[in-house]
Amino acid sequence: MSVKIRLARHGRKQHAYYHIVVANSRAPRDGRFIERIGSYNPNTNPATIDLDFDKAIDWLFKGAQPTDTTRSILSQQGVMMKKHLLEGAKKGAFSEADAEVKFEAWMKEKTAKVQASKEKLTSTQLDEKKARLKAEAKVNEARLAEIAKRNAAAAAAKNPAPAPVEEEVATPEAEVEAAEENTEV
Repeated sequence: MSVKIRLARHGRKQHAYYHIVVANSRAPRDGRFIERIGSYNPNTNPATIDLDFDKAIDWLFKGAQPTDTTRSILSQQGVMMKKHLLEGAKKGAFSEADAEVKFEAWMKEKTAKVQASKEKLTSTQLDEKKARLKAEAKVNEARLAEIAKRNAAAAAAKNPAPAPVEEEVATPEAEVEAAEENTEV
């Protein structure tokens, strides 16, 4: 019986997530499996991987063959590196303590890279959001200015300004005549 470590698809259309399972190679993709050892969700950014590390290593040592996709997932999580180091320790290339130290150093480096990529991703998302907000504010200001112009034009058309009335300028002769009229009474 050939045993594979592979993905079993779940979820709805266009929004799949996967279970990482150990199954007989002749069993259907989403059918019968021996053991579920983790899950993989590619819909998040970065992809979410939940894996039982010890079970994965145990199945690899028992001879289970990972598919291409699961091999990359296991490599990303460090399972393949750990298996490689443990095999080297079994052959006598170095001790298990040295293998553990090498694995811990590798994992620290890997987590630092992942954390840096997450921070870069969030900072670029924030920068893009700020740029979109600035562009939207400019568009809104232009729209408000256009509306203000239209309202001013409509108000001017509705209430035309009255024509300026010419006031009579008082001349000294007119003042004298007005004073004479007031005294005759």
